[in-house]
Amino acid sequence: MTSKKLSRLARTLLLLAAVGTAAVAPPVTPRARAQKNPEVASAYRPKASADALKWADQQLRAMTLEQKAGQLISVGINARFLNQESAEFKELRRQVEQNHVGGIILFRGPVYESVHLVNRMQQLARVPLLVSADLEAGAGMRFEDTVNLPWNMALGATGNPDFARRQGELTAREARALGVQQVFAPVADVNNNAGNPVINVRSFGEDPSEVARFVAAFVEGAQGAGVIATAKHFPGHGDTAVDSHRGLPVIDVGRARLDAVELVPFRAAIKSGVGSVMPAHIGLPQIDPTQVTPLPREAIVRPTYAEREVFVENAVLPGTLSPVITGGLLRKDLGFDGIIVTDAMDMSGLTIYFKQDEAAVRAVLAGADMLLKPADPDAMLRGLVAAVKSGRLTEKRVEESARRILAAKYDLGLTRQRVTPLEMIDTLVSGPETLKLADEIAEHAVTLVRDDAKLLQREGGGGGLRPGTRVFNLAITNGEDRFWIANPFVSQLARLGNRAETVTLDARSSEDEVKDALERAQKADVVVASMYGRVRSGATNSVGLPEQGARVLSALLEKKVPVVGVSFGNPYLLQNFQGLRTYVVAYGDMPSLQRAAARALLGQAGFSGRLPISLPGLHPRGTGIQLKATPAATPAAGAATNR
Repeated sequence: MTSKKLSRLARTLLLLAAVGTAAVAPPVTPRARAQKNPEVASAYRPKASADALKWADQQLRAMTLEQKAGQLISVGINARFLNQESAEFKELRRQVEQNHVGGIILFRGPVYESVHLVNRMQQLARVPLLVSADLEAGAGMRFEDTVNLPWNMALGATGNPDFARRQGELTAREARALGVQQVFAPVADVNNNAGNPVINVRSFGEDPSEVARFVAAFVEGAQGAGVIATAKHFPGHGDTAVDSHRGLPVIDVGRARLDAVELVPFRAAIKSGVGSVMPAHIGLPQIDPTQVTPLPREAIVRPTYAEREVFVENAVLPGTLSPVITGGLLRKDLGFDGIIVTDAMDMSGLTIYFKQDEAAVRAVLAGADMLLKPADPDAMLRGLVAAVKSGRLTEKRVEESARRILAAKYDLGLTRQRVTPLEMIDTLVSGPETLKLADEIAEHAVTLVRDDAKLLQREGGGGGLRPGTRVFNLAITNGEDRFWIANPFVSQLARLGNRAETVTLDARSSEDEVKDALERAQKADVVVASMYGRVRSGATNSVGLPEQGARVLSALLEKKVPVVGVSFGNPYLLQNFQGLRTYVVAYGDMPSLQRAAARALLGQAGFSGRLPISLPGLHPRGTGIQLKATPAATPAAGAATNR
């Protein structure tokens, strides 16, 4: 055999290995794709079909109590390659084969490893698994190397709910291609607390009616494309200053306030036919005043999310476990008859107060159907079974939830096809349409909140820095990503002709680095302060900036250096740096938002976004200086130094 033939054979074998046992196929046309996977294009209807209920009842008649209870549990995984003899693979297999768990929620992982591992579990499961993921910002939120769509608040800044509808539809199509049938989105929280450390840009905004419009649009788009959408976090996580990953937030408001604010988007979601709703680990003392006390320290499950737990005084029963909130307010008052899925059961807002077996029983008694991401699935299963055998929980109640979940699996097409074709993924996920939508939303979202220094306003209504401006980019990040976080922004500036000098500071930056950044910044014509203060669930510095970077920025403002502040995350940062006379909000660190901000700063795109939230004491909701693009104003190239 010739070397050329050997090379061709090697390439063929590599391709076959990449797709498992599936045949290597040429690029798939949309028509062929629809014919191969007809259920992907089928809309999900929240009311179970007659055939689905019939199949669900057949399954229930053949199930033991343990198998029925197992259907209520959905375990969480960070997928990666696992040998079938590894302890991790065997444990997941045990949950599927012996505990008969009903579903899997995917967290961060590579595309093919995630789908392949889920496929393995689908093949092992007695009945199909319901696979879910938090895809609030598209596939990129959980799957590596896929496109991360803009956060909800960026969509809110556009003022156009059609973007939410399109994002919901596209997210659903990509989710189904990745083997995910239930999307934990949209966030229906009204973010009316500027100090919120966990919702923030994940919300569409602070106006209940506007949030409702975007929530309804997302639900319609997503379920029309074949997934179960999930409105979260009921009855509303927007007015909290505590992250429920770290502790139990308490919202001390009455029913009238809930009806006027928090419940408005959830009512809209239910009216739009949302398939599931997620209650939050939040206490509402005016709705359910049942007090709870922390467990002994040694009995608290080791936190999965939290860097450090927060113990809240006068805590009351979390809504997740409250019959008044979940069963009464959501089920009865709002008339929701779909799947109620708890927030993750290993979050400190729950685990500080309840062991896993007790939490499972209370959640089901309260009205929950799906118990998401337990810290100890075995304990939850034992708790449910023991509660039925003791008479505390009826088997009929367990069957009620299992029936909802089983019927949904049938209507999602999982009884016809539970294994996801690997060879289809690179034709469906993160293609040109996804990139185009991300860029389109981003360009309409970037908001010029303030420009008292007139650094970005040009004669004739155009925008952008003056030609030839020497830019120093001071990037400040609250993540562990200093070597790459600013790359999309800096690269876009360079492509447009401005090779900005860049220094990135984080919580690990030394005093020498702080001093060096301050000295370099003062040599530029304009400093762009790129502020990556982003939501980081469970982190103590969520949405804030590290002290090192904040100190440099404050020093520059005191010295009256021309600074353009750009928030690639928390829009409320202006409250901490009120001396910023020019302030831009991009609402996230997604590459699309960074590119859009760079284009707007250099006049290649306009500023058309408006704040969907208010900056208390500074700027009201709706603020946004509208500027047109002035492409001829592109600055000349400057020195390029990246650190």
